[in-house]
Amino acid sequence: MLIKEFRVVLPLTVEEYQVGQLYSVAQASKNETGGGEGIEVLKNEPFTDFPLLGGKFTSGQYTYKIYHLASKVPAFIRLLAPKGSLEVYEEAWNAYPYCKTVITNPDYMKNNFVLCIETMHAPDRGEQENVHGLSPEKLKQRDVVFIDIANDNVETRDYKELEDPKKIKSKKTGRGPLNTGWQKTANPVMCAYKLVTVEFKWFGLQNRVESFIQKSERRIFLNFHRQVFCWLDQWYGLTMEDIRALEDKTKKELDQQINQGPVRGTQGDE
Repeated sequence: MLIKEFRVVLPLTVEEYQVGQLYSVAQASKNETGGGEGIEVLKNEPFTDFPLLGGKFTSGQYTYKIYHLASKVPAFIRLLAPKGSLEVYEEAWNAYPYCKTVITNPDYMKNNFVLCIETMHAPDRGEQENVHGLSPEKLKQRDVVFIDIANDNVETRDYKELEDPKKIKSKKTGRGPLNTGWQKTANPVMCAYKLVTVEFKWFGLQNRVESFIQKSERRIFLNFHRQVFCWLDQWYGLTMEDIRALEDKTKKELDQQINQGPVRGTQGDE
């Protein structure tokens, strides 16, 4: 089992990020869907009486998705896994400012693969040492990784000039471009504390796959949060009612798009 806590500082308020995150998830889903692969939304509905983080949060929005991933996993897994097994199921409980996402592969890996992402959003610069309330044992296992959306290296295949926070200035808010040291001076500011726990039980491959998944999650978090900031003028001022309407529209588009055109989006490493 590998445990990493990624801390992503952003020049936003916690309230703004709730809208920006959901808007960006909807847009990114469309960019990852096509050619028989991508994201299928099965449920998107409110939930109540479901205790999270020791009962601190009990209600919010529940989503259930299937990710059709054949080309998005590393080649060595594609060689080993039978056809039809490269689908993962995602359950997410968004009890903002806390969110929990659990990803599994019940058809093939059953209980031998679990990826859990727990996120706490807080109005600080990433200074809280145990925002998730981990036990002393888990704290010893945890590796903290800070992500700088402006200055961390982006893979060449992922780079887009219009998604570069060093080159974008928001017309609506005046924020940006983000230069060296921006995290110390940004106002407003917040941090997404993303605790990623991955367990992949497969003799001879466990360490390699768990490391690959953690590396992939860091890549996803970096690229996604660059988009959240750079798309600021697209979502700034939207209400949660606007977001729910957008999600409904996006689901219909995904249902139409998944089997059309070429495979899109992030591809797996060889």
